[in-house]
Amino acid sequence: MYNVRDHYDRETLLEEAESFVRECYAELDKEGEIDDRVAEIRAEVRERGHYDHTYEELEHGAKMAWRNSNRCVGRLFWDRLEVVDERGLETPEEIHEACCRHIRQGRNDGDIVPTITLFKPQIRGETQVRIWNYELLRYAGYETENGVVGDPAETEFTNYCLSRGWEPDRTEFDILPHVIQVGEDEPAMFDVPDSVVEEVELTHPDYEWFGDLGLKWYDVPIVSNMCLEIGGIRYTAAPFNGWYLSTEIGARNLTDRDRYDMLPEVARRLGLDTSEDRSLWKDEATLEIHRAVIHSFDEAGVRITDPHTVTDQFEQFERNENANGRDITGDWSWLIPPTNPATTQTFHTTFDEDVNTPNFFYQEDPDPMSG
Repeated sequence: MYNVRDHYDRETLLEEAESFVRECYAELDKEGEIDDRVAEIRAEVRERGHYDHTYEELEHGAKMAWRNSNRCVGRLFWDRLEVVDERGLETPEEIHEACCRHIRQGRNDGDIVPTITLFKPQIRGETQVRIWNYELLRYAGYETENGVVGDPAETEFTNYCLSRGWEPDRTEFDILPHVIQVGEDEPAMFDVPDSVVEEVELTHPDYEWFGDLGLKWYDVPIVSNMCLEIGGIRYTAAPFNGWYLSTEIGARNLTDRDRYDMLPEVARRLGLDTSEDRSLWKDEATLEIHRAVIHSFDEAGVRITDPHTVTDQFEQFERNENANGRDITGDWSWLIPPTNPATTQTFHTTFDEDVNTPNFFYQEDPDPMSG
């Protein structure tokens, strides 16, 4: 994944569209339709400066993008992605409602289903829809005299929402509202209904006191700030989800010093020597938080994977891709888990870091105070 380009060029669009169609249609065993489809796209671009994907192209293109995502270790299930076409929606209200439907569909009562919802793409280089949120579910962070209450990663966005009149409870775990922009209009803000929010209360299989910490986390991660590019067409609003890898919560979100920073408190409760890092107290505390996350999601009946299972699955993904004559690309630093990476096979493997398309790309964040 890299930053999306900031220019629009018809010839480049045509080249990328043809490259995509030839690869996509070959994979769908529709080689006989390639030339007619390429000619149709050329005519559309000459007339309109743009072309529209068929649903079949949209569906397979999104799956290919997941397959090509160098930083994702969970790509074994790329061909099971559920693709929801919402390109016809016009208003922020409609888009917000579709985002709420996505949360429910992706959650699937805890049996998480990989899902992507696609809204209007850029047209002739002009953005039609942006979702300002990093994820469709994310906790607020409030700056106070005594430090941040909530998630420090979200203080800027939280301040923007407060400036727009949002009135939260100001707890450690307030779900941020959706901020959605259509064209150049002022972004619209919508509270996420309680009815679509499900969270997992965190407890520990051995330590009863862990539940007294009051920790919890939302059940499905739905990234909503990236751009999906398929055949030169850019979907700047394309929220997508898989299920959580346990280390995302147990070894990053709850433990990083610039996030919830729970290691010192958990270490204190465990009675660990925190006077020097050499005692490995951080490692022990991280392990117990990690165990609590896996235990709690299992108890709640919410799908989650662990680093050993997911890296074994990635090995199967590699075998599948090799069998289909496709090269494996990957960003090694993202494919190894943050805890004990040397115990997984991906640690001992090197990867080609070429970026193939279709793919997901970073795009410049909206200025939170520009509205």
